[in-house]
Amino acid sequence: MFRTWSNALPADVEVCPVQLPGRSARLMERPFTDLSRLIEVLAQALAPLLDKPFAFFGHSLGALIGFELARRLRRQYGVNPVRLLVSAGRPPQVPHRGAPIHNLPRKEFLAELRRLDGTLAEVFEHEELLEIILPLLRADFAVYETYVYSNEAPLNCPISTFGGLEDREISASDLEAWRDQTTAAFSLRMLPGDHFFLNTHQPLLLRILRTGLTS
Repeated sequence: MFRTWSNALPADVEVCPVQLPGRSARLMERPFTDLSRLIEVLAQALAPLLDKPFAFFGHSLGALIGFELARRLRRQYGVNPVRLLVSAGRPPQVPHRGAPIHNLPRKEFLAELRRLDGTLAEVFEHEELLEIILPLLRADFAVYETYVYSNEAPLNCPISTFGGLEDREISASDLEAWRDQTTAAFSLRMLPGDHFFLNTHQPLLLRILRTGLTS
């Protein structure tokens, strides 16, 4: 998803995608099912690289990961991002709505995936591919659904939030609650598209990011 982003951003902005276990080249590794352990490992891996200004961008679950990673780095290493960019992500202090789905029986879990419309339709037609992808998707939902927010001082970096105008899961009012997580500047931009607007309207999003990261 992020492979071509550097082509649309300024030359002095280095795009460093984080590939978690269970994805692409790390397909055979066991995915995380607990956010606190994921953040612990991420902080250890990234801390030595953060000797220059850095920002975090996270979409959906990635927004929560970016937020908790920023808090962990502040506590443990005394470093902060210059900006936190959260996209289609539920604010951490807002409880998860609806019943958890990560431990549903296979048939019901597949029905929920179809309803959420975030998985390519072709995937459901290939049993072998499903067997590979379903454990990862269950793990991602477990990370999201078992997360428990704890109070800390707000971040002192700006937070920029992005949402899809047709997103049925995360609304503009949901995103507005991210304002409480920073003592610095806050912005909210709603873009055309649903929960996955970063795919369907990527050029527009990247134009906005280009301005936000260099201003």
